[in-house]
Amino acid sequence: AAEKELLPGYHPFEWQPALKNVSASCHVGIINGLSGWATSVDDVPIETITRRFRYDVALVSAMKDLEEDIMEGLTEHGLDDSSCNTGFEVMIKESCDGMGDVSEKHGGGPAIPEKAVRFSFTIMSVSVLPEGKDEAVTVFREPKPNSELSCKPLCLMFVDESDHEMLTAVLDPLLAERAAMKHSRLILSIGGLPRSFRFHFRGTGYDEKMVREMEGLEASGSTYICTLCDSTRAEASHNMVLHSVTRNHDENLERYEIWRTNPFSESAEELRDRVKGVSAKPFLETHPTLDALHCDIGNATEFYKIFQDEIGEVFRKSNPTREERRSWRATLDKQLRKKMKLKPVMRMNGNYARKLMTEDAVDVVCELVPSDERRQALRELMGLYLQMKPVWRATCPAKECPDQLCRYSFNSQRFAELLSSSFKYRYNGKITNYLHKTLAHVPEIIERDGSIGAWASEGNESANKLFRRFRKMNARQ
Repeated sequence: AAEKELLPGYHPFEWQPALKNVSASCHVGIINGLSGWATSVDDVPIETITRRFRYDVALVSAMKDLEEDIMEGLTEHGLDDSSCNTGFEVMIKESCDGMGDVSEKHGGGPAIPEKAVRFSFTIMSVSVLPEGKDEAVTVFREPKPNSELSCKPLCLMFVDESDHEMLTAVLDPLLAERAAMKHSRLILSIGGLPRSFRFHFRGTGYDEKMVREMEGLEASGSTYICTLCDSTRAEASHNMVLHSVTRNHDENLERYEIWRTNPFSESAEELRDRVKGVSAKPFLETHPTLDALHCDIGNATEFYKIFQDEIGEVFRKSNPTREERRSWRATLDKQLRKKMKLKPVMRMNGNYARKLMTEDAVDVVCELVPSDERRQALRELMGLYLQMKPVWRATCPAKECPDQLCRYSFNSQRFAELLSSSFKYRYNGKITNYLHKTLAHVPEIIERDGSIGAWASEGNESANKLFRRFRKMNARQ
């Protein structure tokens, strides 16, 4: 009985107006995510491929979990709980992530793709506009927005995230429910009185690969380097700091129409330049931001390569051989393992990135760098990075690191100057996607949303561990 109460499908609720094309039944638990699809899809047994909750039912369950917190919040702000029945606004963070290899250890199950995708949401805040007031009051704010505990799974599917058709087929009903909820209010009993809630959805927990796929952009290696602005890789490497966020879902849809119809009868090149790399139909609205976790990982990967280049003194000579590069990497790994207890990893991950991006790591690497001025440059580069990082990592930068927030633009400008002078051998006409975002877009996004770190995909990524664990299949280390 206790378990039933905690899972979606237990509490009664209603929508006003009723949701379009969504059943009004409240007691719907786990459903087959492809129910309603004909079974002639591929060679996969269709009923084993995905499980989900109905989006509105899952939101209700999550809201009821917060019932006490919401009531406490009302009391704390001295609001009479009987006068606050309408005007609740709920901010939702959505995350979605593909999971690589999830084969069973000794599996005898149905033949399904060995990849999985998880879609989940987190209730970030609940605010209310008390009658006769102009200011909304936040009665609940998620204290740990990046914990797997606040991140509610909505849909699990055995689908390869690169299989666009399958992914869209599975997520489609979910997105239809989400679209319906945008134009309706939820009436739900909280603290014994029916109250009305409006939901605002922000898809921010996606890595760049997923954003590009959802928004119809070309893959990460494209000349159109950014999911936030129209800059090309070459432009971004010459002007590293001055760009503003211009892309959005509606514009992507318009550009796709232009791409599809080619109204000005242009050549393929001209057309591609006109639509700035939108070449597929966007199907899920993402919130234009930067994912803090993947930003960390992407930048650490880049620093790892810079370290190798500095050990090999690439700035002196052009194109070294593969063997030379391999030996530098081996030297670096050996040094990091000996002095920092950092084991080399196949793919950069969050934990390795956190340990690599430290003053200590730079000191250890500098022992292998022959010239003094290169050591200075490396130390300054890392020093600036460590000043910038808390700003897009913090849940609330204005409170947690106000000084670094104020100095961000100055630091990023200096960082860019260093890249284009001391490290010109690496950034002449090119720059990585995440370095561009880190340097160009952070202050604007923080001004708009108040935070980048709170909206990261980290909660969803940590919950991937749980998923593997429940499948009794341990992640391949």
